[in-house]
Amino acid sequence: MTNSLQPALPLPFSTPSLAARYLRVDHAGEFGAIQIYRAQILIGRWLGRAQVAVLEDFLAHERRHLATFGEVLAERGIRRCRSFALCGAGGYALGLITALLGERAVMACTRAVETVVNRHLQEQLAHLADSDPRAHAAVASIVHDELEHRDVASEHVGRDDTFTRAIDAVVAAATEAVIWTGMRL
Repeated sequence: MTNSLQPALPLPFSTPSLAARYLRVDHAGEFGAIQIYRAQILIGRWLGRAQVAVLEDFLAHERRHLATFGEVLAERGIRRCRSFALCGAGGYALGLITALLGERAVMACTRAVETVVNRHLQEQLAHLADSDPRAHAAVASIVHDELEHRDVASEHVGRDDTFTRAIDAVVAAATEAVIWTGMRL
């Protein structure tokens, strides 16, 4: 027990603000997306798939997004998320698996990831609008690209069937799990 003359015991670590957790998870998520696209491009080139150019365009966006969040984290002296490596390894595995399943699986993967990500980005924007203008601007700067990825992927998937719905369900659940985990690490 402490009294007013005794200093409180310091915590072994500080609890990051909600904005900091958003930024860290977004940064890790962008790294995961980069790894998904890298794996899909690798397999796509190997198999001579037409969608490689679209994936390379998406990859360029994701690299820019990673840099955006990296800059904001650096400005604030915030370390990256503890789930960063998990996002990278999981993203690469997801990219390889979906690439081996075919072009529709690749695009269903992108659509599922971006659907979940965009829902979370909208929640972040609503929360950050009045509380953290710099974090809000960083999140807002990527929304257009992420919506475009989702929409282009949806066009490539075409009509849904059992296969694409199964990929959607698995990938969306995995994406939600990674976000949930990252927000708590």
